[in-house]
Amino acid sequence: MIRSVVAGVDDSAEGFDAADWAAREALRRGLPLRLVHARKPGPPRGTPETGPPEPTAAERHARMLLHHVLDRLDERHPQLTITAEQVAGDPAAVLLAQAAEADLLVIGSQGRSGLGGFVSGAVAPVVAARSRRPVVLVRAGRTPEADHLPDAHGRPSVHTPFRDVAVAVDIGEPSADDVLDFAFRAAELRHAPLRALHVWHAPVTHVLPDAEQRGRMRAAAQRELTGRLDPWRRKYPTVVVREAVPEGRPAHVLVRAAGGAGLLVIGTRRRRRPAGTHTGPVAHALVHHVRCPVALVPHD
Repeated sequence: MIRSVVAGVDDSAEGFDAADWAAREALRRGLPLRLVHARKPGPPRGTPETGPPEPTAAERHARMLLHHVLDRLDERHPQLTITAEQVAGDPAAVLLAQAAEADLLVIGSQGRSGLGGFVSGAVAPVVAARSRRPVVLVRAGRTPEADHLPDAHGRPSVHTPFRDVAVAVDIGEPSADDVLDFAFRAAELRHAPLRALHVWHAPVTHVLPDAEQRGRMRAAAQRELTGRLDPWRRKYPTVVVREAVPEGRPAHVLVRAAGGAGLLVIGTRRRRRPAGTHTGPVAHALVHHVRCPVALVPHD
């Protein structure tokens, strides 16, 4: 099967903006874009003797929605190969199945409920927690200009360099190389710097460490981060890496440290069981408070 970028589409603003972001990412990766609209199946209709059943209102709505999104994306990205598919089934299950062989899945991070509104508060966390492939969550209003630095006059532009790609590096996760590979590749595709962030904090004891002790802890964190990044610098020699080792709690510090980035990449542990919707406290905080698109990359 040919790899692709898959975008979940519904009738929310998040749905279209996510699809447009996915189209730009597909162009960067040299891959086709596949639009998927999931709808919950209705009751059985008709029998073989009565001929093909008439489409329901939900099916007609989904068809019109896909055509509308497809037409808009074709107009914006005429050089991109785009296909669209309507699939009946549980929305989260449909998206997970469609993304299984994709490079990545892109969905809106928030959405309204209602007819066709599956990229909502209930679906996105389920998909992010269970996906075996990277998932990118995109907020409504994410324009192409927002991925770039402002021009010399402070105005939005698509002709300026890309904003940094930020990646949260967990030094204690030896199996998180997929996260770094994704982040370095994203930076390489954008010709953008990579901002590698490792958050550390002093252990909780009855005696607070003094400035000298904190200095040693910070230096140790810096050495570990540099060592972890060295193999990826060799693999991606054109990527400029900027390291930072802020002190604090990851869920709080990373929200501030990732400010101004064009994309934030974080790791999520693959679940051994199919049930569950929790991505972890750090990922949960970042998805809800970081304004740029967030890529959640699963790892063992």
